[in-house]
Amino acid sequence: MSEIRICHDKDASNPILESSEHSEISRLLNEAGVRFEQWQTDASVAPGDSQEKVIAAYRADIDRLIAEQGYQTVDVVSLNSDHPQKAELRKKFLDEHRHSEDEVRFFVAGSGLFSLHIGNKVYEVLCEQGDLISVPANTPHWFDMGPNPYFIAIRLFNNPEGWVANFTGSDIASRFPRLEN
Repeated sequence: MSEIRICHDKDASNPILESSEHSEISRLLNEAGVRFEQWQTDASVAPGDSQEKVIAAYRADIDRLIAEQGYQTVDVVSLNSDHPQKAELRKKFLDEHRHSEDEVRFFVAGSGLFSLHIGNKVYEVLCEQGDLISVPANTPHWFDMGPNPYFIAIRLFNNPEGWVANFTGSDIASRFPRLEN
């Protein structure tokens, strides 16, 4: 179940608000300038399926976003607990960073925790199958896939080079809870 937890950036232990209601998550994130929506996930895809198969299953929604936002590239990332580099990959995304473009992820399967540092608040968003999140360009954030990752995500980019992070040097991410699957 998708969830949101909002805290002051100096106090991870006392949430201002928590919700698992999709419409509330969407409303709260929309107010913060973050796109959050749910797509139908009727397609049968699994970790290890080809990128082409996964993209074809969601082509109509992908094309809609490309037309609306002008994204140039689309790819698929698929990880499970058997991945030999899962610890290194997890660590790569756990430090606060930002991108010069939107970070768009649609969760075809599995889950992951996005933490967005907006103003003096941190929005922790547990994304599950069917969730699309678009972290606006230059928004400080971090991502946790947990110690035993399981997800398939479609990624859309404006930058043909794909995922390029600019790390902030802040230790804020270390002061917030981790995803433990």
